[in-house]
Amino acid sequence: MKKAFTMIELVFVIVVVGILAAAIIPNIKTNPLQEAAIQLLSDIRYTQHLAMIDDKYDSGDALWYKRRWQLLFGTSTAYTNGFEAYSIFSDSGAFSGNPGISELAKNPQSHDKLMTGGYAGVIYYKTDSRVTKKMNLGASFGVTSVTATNTCGGKRVAFDYLGRPLAGDISNDSAPYISSGTISSLLRENCDITLSDGTDNIKIRITPETGFACILNTAGTDCI
Repeated sequence: MKKAFTMIELVFVIVVVGILAAAIIPNIKTNPLQEAAIQLLSDIRYTQHLAMIDDKYDSGDALWYKRRWQLLFGTSTAYTNGFEAYSIFSDSGAFSGNPGISELAKNPQSHDKLMTGGYAGVIYYKTDSRVTKKMNLGASFGVTSVTATNTCGGKRVAFDYLGRPLAGDISNDSAPYISSGTISSLLRENCDITLSDGTDNIKIRITPETGFACILNTAGTDCI
């Protein structure tokens, strides 16, 4: 004769599963700051990817190098709701060093979105449907500040066609590579970008030459 579970046995199993779920689920907590760092790291690598596959070299344009793909942070009371946000773009025209609507990268996961979390004078975080909300780190992840070491040449990073990181604002440079200074030179030391939520910090490092980027351990010494 085929055996089956009795009603009591089924009820017992359901109760046990419920107890286990009640004990385990509360301990599965997300870390918004970690999520923000992982996303930013991915977008730094995406910016590098764009620079490598979309070489801006033009022998007929002496300023061709200013079109290189870059990632730039910015805050604005009106445009980013006062939060830290970032944008990925390729400069053009007057080379202002700031993104215009037509210069912003399209979101590869949603082509009706632009790769920005809002930028002053360009696109509103709150009201423009083209904004990629998660690129507004303050609104989406509670990030209260973004800082970068002086080696980064400001809160932006650009890449050349070999994927090498450049420090500084390439729109203000008179030569694509300079031997010293912080304006659009090849990155010569580690560039560290720190995200903070007011309590904890997470640091992302971009290394010279290769442009390898990673999240650092809590001691800030090694990649994890």
